[in-house]
Amino acid sequence: MNGSTPAEARRSPDEPTSGSCQGPLRSAARTAGPQALALALQATRARTLGLMQAWQQALPDLSVPPLPGMNPPLWEWGHLAWFQEWWTLRNRQRHLGPQGTSSGDDWGPSRLPEADAFFNSSVVPHDSRWTLDLPDLERVHHYLADTLQASLVALQAVPKATDDALYFWRLALQHEDMHNEASVYMAQALGLHLPRHLCQRQERSQYQVEAAQISVPAQVWTEGHQGTGFAFDNECQAHRVALAAFSIDAQAVTWARYLPFLQATGHALPPHVRCVKGDWQVQQFGQWQDMNPKAPVVHVNAHDAQAWCVWAGRRLPSEAEWACAASAPDFVWGKVWEWTASAFTPYPGFVAHPYREYSAPWWYTHRVLKGACEATSEHMVDVRYRNFFVPERRDVFAGFRSVAC
Repeated sequence: MNGSTPAEARRSPDEPTSGSCQGPLRSAARTAGPQALALALQATRARTLGLMQAWQQALPDLSVPPLPGMNPPLWEWGHLAWFQEWWTLRNRQRHLGPQGTSSGDDWGPSRLPEADAFFNSSVVPHDSRWTLDLPDLERVHHYLADTLQASLVALQAVPKATDDALYFWRLALQHEDMHNEASVYMAQALGLHLPRHLCQRQERSQYQVEAAQISVPAQVWTEGHQGTGFAFDNECQAHRVALAAFSIDAQAVTWARYLPFLQATGHALPPHVRCVKGDWQVQQFGQWQDMNPKAPVVHVNAHDAQAWCVWAGRRLPSEAEWACAASAPDFVWGKVWEWTASAFTPYPGFVAHPYREYSAPWWYTHRVLKGACEATSEHMVDVRYRNFFVPERRDVFAGFRSVAC
């Protein structure tokens, strides 16, 4: 298909889709009730434990270099338990959801002595995490198990399952899913082998050979969260954005489209890519294999994406354009995160939620990415989700799609 009808392109993110759209536009986890939420929390924890075991097998001493995009694995796992305990158990205002104030008197004690000094990311500087005298692996395992069990009991005891009452359990779920994805791209950066089922949300599908375009008519698009269910603070408030007509790639830019740019310009190769005697190869979790030219480009940063666009006579979409186009049935997504042209800035009317360090510290210095990658949990795949990284990052599973100028 070379274009979408106006009705297809105008579909609201609240409406269901059909056809070839790869992945849901809305995450069911955002509106999950206590029973479904409990199952999701347990499924995510099973993945966490699987990744812990895989990391121990691939890197027995669990030693990683102190780089900006990494944390010590033991710290990561203890932080997951701490975060769940802090917000769903120790937080005495948890019933208020995002309306809570979370003042200093609103926290109960931890099940792990000195947990706050070890695992509170808001007060423990990143660079200091390698020198902390952390609890050993057995104690971290126990902390994870104890916290999850207590959190599930508290979840089932919620007297009325409103969005506010369930907010922090939904937040804890998304938070753990994010860290599990980070665990996967950390392993990729270090060349560690991890089992495929822990790294991919679904089996790889076939990629299109040619990059078809989707034509989107001029319209006023409602951007951000509206209606019921969980939302991150940076997704609020919903607001209207006037969009001119545009034509966007139906899928992310593939290696077949990107390699001629590399060859013509001498632009730096992405990490985990090489050319051996004329054959292009990619490295996945420490193993080199032939490049699939139909697969989307990955491990490029925002500057790489912009350079390709200049060379190709195209441009990156804004986050509003991306979200609007994602409603079209032929919009293929879910293989890589996709850089946009939009800086990570607050929407009009932004109010920070109690987890104040989630968004506000990163305004203006980070770039918005949309979509999802194969390592992203299905709980997080949502058209409203705003991922954000500094534009220099290449370690995440990020690519891009383009818009006609």
